[in-house]
Amino acid sequence: MGVEPENTLRSFVRAEAEGFDAIELDLHLSKDGALVVMHDADVDRTTDGAGPVGDFTLDELRALDAGEGERIPVFEEVMDAVQAPVQAEIKDVAAARVLAGVITERGLADRVTVISFHAAALRETRELLPDIPIVLVAGRSTPTAPERAVELGAYMISCELCHLEPGTVERAHAAGVQVISWTVNTDEDLARARELGLDGVVTDMPQIRQAALTTA
Repeated sequence: MGVEPENTLRSFVRAEAEGFDAIELDLHLSKDGALVVMHDADVDRTTDGAGPVGDFTLDELRALDAGEGERIPVFEEVMDAVQAPVQAEIKDVAAARVLAGVITERGLADRVTVISFHAAALRETRELLPDIPIVLVAGRSTPTAPERAVELGAYMISCELCHLEPGTVERAHAAGVQVISWTVNTDEDLARARELGLDGVVTDMPQIRQAALTTA
């Protein structure tokens, strides 16, 4: 989203072309049950519309401009447009079951990691898809994330960088849980991630990927 309209096919294709290890996207349900790719619970910030995502049918959402003429995609379209691994973040707990169904129907289990702040969504995902990798996302609750990840069976935690402390990373690694952070968009953020000994970072900026590969 640092260089292309956020959560659009154009941004995901650009990310794949830039060589990112994985693509992260965000999921809500439309009024008629489609897996809509959008970060916020409403359309105000990233489109020319206004109101909650769940108040729009998919056709109504398609009529909105998501930036530079892009349209709001659904999950299935993204999976068709790119081949890179995808981290699918469930923003709405109700989307967990729908996502699990699509993953099963389309045989996507080897390409998708399900991530969420919501423990209930991860539990339901684990019940429906016992072998799918899951990741717990944490902001202010980062200090307790390692223990919660173990309880959920998550192999990784994705934590807000400003809330990450060395002790949290150490506890996670001791429990066999990987740690990545969001959102690392500056050289200073990347330096902090290195200092913490993280397993990876989430970024909006292609140049951060290049810096991570070329600097020690």
